[in-house]
Amino acid sequence: MELFADLQLAEILGTIVYTGIGMVLMWIVWKIIVAASPFPIIKEIEEDQNVALAVMIGMLFLSIAIIIAAVIVS
Repeated sequence: MELFADLQLAEILGTIVYTGIGMVLMWIVWKIIVAASPFPIIKEIEEDQNVALAVMIGMLFLSIAIIIAAVIVS
């Protein structure tokens, strides 16, 4: 219980707010990727089983998440 005694309400609310901001930014990036690609990304991954594209999109989201986290922390 000592672990939870040190948490402040502002820290919890800040975490929730920053999580929401991060998710909105990730959604915006996804919309930009879909709009900029010359082919349907979801069709390529789901129907055509394009593993390379799935890995690339996953790594892109991971790198964007790291950048967003670094900006929020600083």
